Amino acid sequence: MRNTLLVLELDVADLAGTRFAISPLCETQKALQLLGKPRPPPLNQPWVRWARAQLGRRPLRLPRLWPLVVTDLPYWPEFLVPAPPGRTPGFEEELARLCATPDEPVRASLRRVFGEGPWPESATRLFDRPRESLAELAAELADCHDRLIAPHWERIRSVLDADIAYHAGLLAGGGAQALFSDLHPGLRWSAGRLFLSDADTGPDQITLGPDGVVLMPSVFNWPEWSVKKDTSTQTTLLYPARGAATVWEAGLDGFGAGKPGRPGDQRAVESLLGAPRARLLGALRSPATTSALARRFGVTPGAVSQHLAVLRRGGLVDRRRSGRTVLYQASELGLALLGAAGAAW
Repeated sequence: MRNTLLVLELDVADLAGTRFAISPLCETQKALQLLGKPRPPPLNQPWVRWARAQLGRRPLRLPRLWPLVVTDLPYWPEFLVPAPPGRTPGFEEELARLCATPDEPVRASLRRVFGEGPWPESATRLFDRPRESLAELAAELADCHDRLIAPHWERIRSVLDADIAYHAGLLAGGGAQALFSDLHPGLRWSAGRLFLSDADTGPDQITLGPDGVVLMPSVFNWPEWSVKKDTSTQTTLLYPARGAATVWEAGLDGFGAGKPGRPGDQRAVESLLGAPRARLLGALRSPATTSALARRFGVTPGAVSQHLAVLRRGGLVDRRRSGRTVLYQASELGLALLGAAGAAW
């Protein structure tokens, strides 16, 4: 439980520079932190069980990274997640940006985090030899991402895209107040200031980075928000993505986790819609693109598009644009149909 009220002052220029972004680098590190928790939040427990099983069979060696990101401290070195340079950077692009962090921001961040307390060996090495140590951290992060995040990234990315599309619409229709009040119950916008809290106690100021705030939806940070209190890049604010639970709702395809549906659930919907469309509708509990669905089911994008068109005409699927990406997701009616099928068995 937080015991401070953080205040972020945003003027007109800051608001104009505020933007959304998706960070696979940040999600990788937040996922690692989940693995270090004895009682991770229930939403991500299917992934935690899967990841721990994977690591039990073939462990990851993280002597540099783990002591920096899995601690009992309230904050961790913010330079490990530089503000994404664009809306949807690639993982390799983010690693290159991390490795390019100047020496002094690295050392200043380590002083803020570890202060006068005991420093892990990897933090001391990083302080003394930033260039070499950042390259070693990047290599460990790449291993983590490839093993634990990449197999599920397509579904995670679709949920994050859908969240941004929704919240961009809120910002356009209702301004900053409508946007921030919807991101998390602990966020409140008033008179040019963003208040971030879980408890109403003494205020603490955040040092705002240049060019506004980068708003980053997260699956692995659910159900919390987190913000950089001091940074050499843009200030980033993580918030729980809408629909995060749908990432694992259909199970971790082929990876032995999640909740498999009962055979009768699928048969009931198939008898109404036909097998291909029923499978598509079930997959769209979590948002997805046409190409992602085609890869998942081993068919052509054209075949998927034809079935999606029928489902949309029937009101069972919604379509939303997020930047250049078009996402499909089961509508309220579609989810009700899936739920009714499950209740009937």
